[in-house]
Amino acid sequence: MLRSLIQRHEELFLSVSVTTRSPRPGEVDGKNYHFVTRPQFERMVAQGEFLEWAEFAGNCYGTPRRIVEEKIRNGKWVILEIELDGARQIRKSFPSAFQIFIAPPSMVELEARIRGRGQDSETAIARRLERAWEEVDAAGEFDIQVVNDDLERALSEIEQALFEPAAVC
Repeated sequence: MLRSLIQRHEELFLSVSVTTRSPRPGEVDGKNYHFVTRPQFERMVAQGEFLEWAEFAGNCYGTPRRIVEEKIRNGKWVILEIELDGARQIRKSFPSAFQIFIAPPSMVELEARIRGRGQDSETAIARRLERAWEEVDAAGEFDIQVVNDDLERALSEIEQALFEPAAVC
């Protein structure tokens, strides 16, 4: 969804997160994520290289500070695709940041999507679903919520919120 949004609007930039998890089939380092080892990630945390970071499902994820700050200086609107803990950190550091919660169509559909990846154990799936319930419960902390069930409708809602803010009120 976000890649489609970026393709439509050149003023937007999607930040590529750093993660300690292994790449999934088809993922490319530097495009989908920057893949690093846990010791590398911990060094980056210690050196203050992240705007936010969090641990999720046994892996660490973080938003690299330097590229985000550079893009903002160059007039880009930066989109962060982050977990709930990271969004809360961003809210504290950047209270004026506009936050959009992307909700699954249903928990049944979310479980089907996770299982469809064919990569997670039953334990990992249960952990992800438990975390998803926590995230859905926190959706009200975000400026708007968009259900990820129909790509064009979801994109339209996001575009309206970003480019026609008076319509959101």
